[in-house]
Amino acid sequence: METFGKRFHEAVRKRGQLCVGVDPHAALLTRWGLTDDVAGLERFARTVVEALADRVAVVKPQSAFFERFGSRGIGILESTIRQFREAGALVLLDVKRGDIGSTMAAYAAAYLDPASPLCADAITVSPYLGVGSLQPAFDAAAANGGGVFVLALTSNPEGPSVQHAVGAGGKTVAQTVIDEISQLNKGVEPLGSIGLVVGATIGRTGHDLSEVNGPLLAPGLGAQGANASDLRAVFGESLHNVLPSYSREVLTAGPSVAGLRAAADRVQDDVRAALG
Repeated sequence: METFGKRFHEAVRKRGQLCVGVDPHAALLTRWGLTDDVAGLERFARTVVEALADRVAVVKPQSAFFERFGSRGIGILESTIRQFREAGALVLLDVKRGDIGSTMAAYAAAYLDPASPLCADAITVSPYLGVGSLQPAFDAAAANGGGVFVLALTSNPEGPSVQHAVGAGGKTVAQTVIDEISQLNKGVEPLGSIGLVVGATIGRTGHDLSEVNGPLLAPGLGAQGANASDLRAVFGESLHNVLPSYSREVLTAGPSVAGLRAAADRVQDDVRAALG
């Protein structure tokens, strides 16, 4: 079984370093002329799959925007994940789960076990019950060729109060997370399967990402304020592992399939120019 790190490396080689967030919030559905209900959600998801599934390396559905419609919304999420994967896109399901023991193991089974209808290629998780609490997710990913993206330096303004806090050893909380993930990926070729989430809006923080050897998801681009040119300041010499993530910058070009494709191509060109 190929590891997620290897599949990720191959996907971005073929399709470019781009992730598109699939965030069907109420305002976006309205902008598309759709109703804010299950029917509108289904139409939205079907259109995004048609437009992007065969051309974007990674898509990132935000689970909450499907969950808000209950079981029928989750059913659409299951179908959307399946269709994206069948078309060759890697699906990073944005669920930000984090718990301990059997509960974390259950989350891992829900999203990283091929027997589950919600199985994705990778998920986002929160390490703030301790990186060790995420071990069931790491184990499930290793067993099934999946990936895990761990929150490290997020783009929300509240993040630094926790992530930049300094522990007894002199490291920030974020640097401790970064270093622990770096150890998990050490020596893996071509890339480890445990990634980090590092916001594109954070600027130079002095954190060292050079040893991560895993994919670095960079949300915050486009409508959230960051530009592709900001990536170099944040990631420095680790640019080759960065996965820039856009959502509204692409999705507001809908509901036209051609418009969505053109928007994705435009941000892809911006990313390519910025990353060299």
